[in-house]
Amino acid sequence: MTVLSRTYTDECRNGNAGLRDAVASAAFPPAFDEAWRRHLLPRPWFVQEAETAAFARDLEGLFELLVSLPDRLFGADVERYAKELGLDPRHAALLRRCADGRPAKLGRADAYHDGTGYRLLEFNLGSEVGGMDMAVCNAALLEVGEFAAFAAAHGLGHVDTAALLAEDLRERARTALSSGTAEPVVGLVEGNGGIGPYGTLMRAFQEAMSAQGLDLRIGEVGDLRTRSDGKLTLDGVPLDLVLRNFGARQLLDDPAGPEVAEHLFRAHEAGRTVLYTSLESGLYAHKNALALLSDPRWAGAFDDAERALVDRVLPWSRTLSRTAPPGLLDVCRERRERLILKPGAGHGGLDTFVGWECDDAEWREALTVAAEHGYLAQERVVPRPEPVLDPATGLVDDRVAAVGVFLTSQGYAGAHARVNGADGGAIVGMSGNPDTRMACVFSHP
Repeated sequence: MTVLSRTYTDECRNGNAGLRDAVASAAFPPAFDEAWRRHLLPRPWFVQEAETAAFARDLEGLFELLVSLPDRLFGADVERYAKELGLDPRHAALLRRCADGRPAKLGRADAYHDGTGYRLLEFNLGSEVGGMDMAVCNAALLEVGEFAAFAAAHGLGHVDTAALLAEDLRERARTALSSGTAEPVVGLVEGNGGIGPYGTLMRAFQEAMSAQGLDLRIGEVGDLRTRSDGKLTLDGVPLDLVLRNFGARQLLDDPAGPEVAEHLFRAHEAGRTVLYTSLESGLYAHKNALALLSDPRWAGAFDDAERALVDRVLPWSRTLSRTAPPGLLDVCRERRERLILKPGAGHGGLDTFVGWECDDAEWREALTVAAEHGYLAQERVVPRPEPVLDPATGLVDDRVAAVGVFLTSQGYAGAHARVNGADGGAIVGMSGNPDTRMACVFSHP
């Protein structure tokens, strides 16, 4: 555990009721309150500033390696690259719509701290990543007197992800601004039917962007219309930029999805409404791309410094498929208690197989499924536990966190944390584990 986590917990246990109840008493804006309050951990998560910044720099280097993979390994043949990832042709073709070979640097890397450093679990690239409004929690906590005093005493700081994203959106929309306007109108656009399950979160994000001075409207792909000059509108309002909140799979699962999205793609290609980010990000967010970085078959494509970077942040990772190298499944069978199997294009821990939670028969069946569907096999990372006090009971439990580190074009753009009990299972995410709690992140010297 970190010394600061113990210090915070001890102060709460020793009678500092204002600190103990800081999250519960914080005054959040209404949409954030509705979306997040019931899911929040009773305290923020703490990270060491220099260590986290160094990890973020490594992530920037890893991003550059990922987007170079088609050129390095496949002679710039993106179709061969996509086939190696296990993408079917229809999915791969959709990811290449509006692609220019250089996806925007926007995403969130999820990592565990194992007590010696951060180890990457997955690298989510694209504008559909969640949690970019979590710094609202940081700001509200700093308005609680007892927490503000603790933050000042220990030199706590944070980075406002929403503020940095707003800068990116303004810059990206600049070329498509309507005549005579200085600020863009942004559409936060879901797939058809997406506002139902995600509308609460979208409204919290809209509120955070409004606080940054951005006019952001919420809609679905099917709500978009094309004006005679090629510009997209939402409810009659011209859009300078569409912030994509859907993935390619959502479009493919919707019979009308790809056709409806063509309006968006054509407006982007014509320069009338910017699509941010393009679906191209999905070519590099695919988990099997990480296996290409660590697989010894491709080691010769990277220099010593690049291999050292990969070894520093990425656990042992291999793609399982029907064409995997001989003996790989045998290795994975023997390493059951040290491996987790993840679908290449999955999210939220869904459809994941956890070796140390399976018996041998279950694991053999899981490996068969994984090889059939192109899963990533990844070495287990054991996260460092941290103490968290329950204000209602006064009990202290160990918790573990997947720290989500955000990147934008400016580089490191803050962090949040998804937190489980230390014995609460391998999946840390609200989609796969309803006991998961969210926490804002403060850094300390």
